[in-house]
Amino acid sequence: MKIIKRAAEAVIYLAGGRVIKERISKGYRIKHIDGKLRKFRTRREANLLNKVENSPKVFSVDDKEMKIEMEFIDGKLIKDILDDAKNRDELLKEIGASIARMHDSSIIHGDLTTSNMILNGRVYFIDFGLGFISHKIEDKAVDLHLLRQALESKHYNHFENSFRSILDGYKLSRNYAEVLDRLKKVEKRGRYKRKNDK
Repeated sequence: MKIIKRAAEAVIYLAGGRVIKERISKGYRIKHIDGKLRKFRTRREANLLNKVENSPKVFSVDDKEMKIEMEFIDGKLIKDILDDAKNRDELLKEIGASIARMHDSSIIHGDLTTSNMILNGRVYFIDFGLGFISHKIEDKAVDLHLLRQALESKHYNHFENSFRSILDGYKLSRNYAEVLDRLKKVEKRGRYKRKNDK
């Protein structure tokens, strides 16, 4: 087994052409609570992966070992190719349309960054460790707001045009107008908070 990523909550391995995500124990938590929390998050993430069409296929879930065995998507991370992509606008619209379908299924990713998207023929979303089910417009708007912040941080040379293209794709959502209206309020809160933090 080869470790391909160490995250705050999990270690990701590649074994036999499959990805294994193992949610690790946190020593600072009470053991009983830690176990319940990891079991809940392992089950929840597997459930979300099963609901999202363009995400790795789940082969098995072990909530005793806190492991999810899933398909390995052999592609390129969007974060590594976006800035120089010739078809950047089309790619971003595809991302926006995929997020719209996810949100219309009441799935909130929770960590929408270009590090959690892989291109292999189409865009795949990975790492639903912070994801959850919600019908709330606010949660969908916050999901998009986090993506905008990630673009500003990682792809700052063209983040405004990039986010506009994502929103163009997001027009597929049946709640597009409501989410966009709430997004403006979320961003206003963010600007107000930054101003008062100075």
